[in-house]
Amino acid sequence: MEEMHNNGPSAAPQPMPRYRTNDGYYHANAKGTGSALKLELHPAHGDTAGSVFVKIANQMTVGSMQGGSPVFATFDWGKSITVKLDRTDLSQILQVLRGMQESIADGKGLFHRSASGNTIIRFSHQIDPRPGYMLSIWRKAATGEEASSFYVFDMNEAFTLMLALEQAILYVCFGIPEVILRTPQTPPGPF
Repeated sequence: MEEMHNNGPSAAPQPMPRYRTNDGYYHANAKGTGSALKLELHPAHGDTAGSVFVKIANQMTVGSMQGGSPVFATFDWGKSITVKLDRTDLSQILQVLRGMQESIADGKGLFHRSASGNTIIRFSHQIDPRPGYMLSIWRKAATGEEASSFYVFDMNEAFTLMLALEQAILYVCFGIPEVILRTPQTPPGPF
């Protein structure tokens, strides 16, 4: 009986479960020209709009099989490029993924200007050398230093990316709804 009382309406609210808010994609190759990227969801809260941060890094070392055990490729996360995608940016990427257009802004891409520099983000559908979608990011820092990286999503990755971004839009726009526990009420009389 005590157990039922502790789980009833007077029980203290349980903490909200934590969800994985990031996803990663990795393409290393034997030439050392691969790349990796991470997506991190930042839900809207209070007066702050939500976003998805993209962090992309070029391949630093080539993987190998030394002495029968794998040595995995590494990526230069220290020199990675990070961009913040708001709901408008995400909408344009989703239009490409859904086949509504071939590229963002007819190939011109998204232009982001900040105190730290200028960034151009391009996302396009490609057929050759193999079907997929290419994300390329170029940044020129306020100091004049340039950096660039690209990632080609194969069709399977592009499909999961599309589904993930479609679901993320809800949280980017509205945040994570707060669950308000209410005491049970007696239902109204017979209908």
